[in-house]
Amino acid sequence: MPAGTHSVAVPLDINTIWEFVKDMNNWAPLVPGYIEHEIINENESTWAFKGDLGFMKKTVKLKIDIREWNEPSGVIFDLTGMSDNFKGGGYFKAEAISDTETTMTGNLDITAGGMMGPMINQILVKFVPQTAEELTDAIVAKLIEVNKVEI
Repeated sequence: MPAGTHSVAVPLDINTIWEFVKDMNNWAPLVPGYIEHEIINENESTWAFKGDLGFMKKTVKLKIDIREWNEPSGVIFDLTGMSDNFKGGGYFKAEAISDTETTMTGNLDITAGGMMGPMINQILVKFVPQTAEELTDAIVAKLIEVNKVEI
């Protein structure tokens, strides 16, 4: 199963991070290749983005189902391909290091099914960890920007 996890120390308290992460509108646009998203309700949304798998660029539409909102430490979600045969999930987890610093971890796993699944999964082994890292770093950068943190 193609998966990736990336952790970053953030110079913000855990509650400030939670205030940002609890609203999908804050972080959905930070997904690499983002096109659009639609919130259906507090636990369901659809996201569209352009995936660059090296040999092909493809618009992918996913349904995101939030399994758990764990204030202030994390979000766990499942994802299902709407345009392609993909399944997976991920999470954001925050762990307080101190009153002013938090470790934020992003995790993503995506597996392709169907006849092309084995070939696509070989590509996803590289793509998914890179996407998890880019998304986590983008969220951290946006948190630092909106909270006007000097680094």
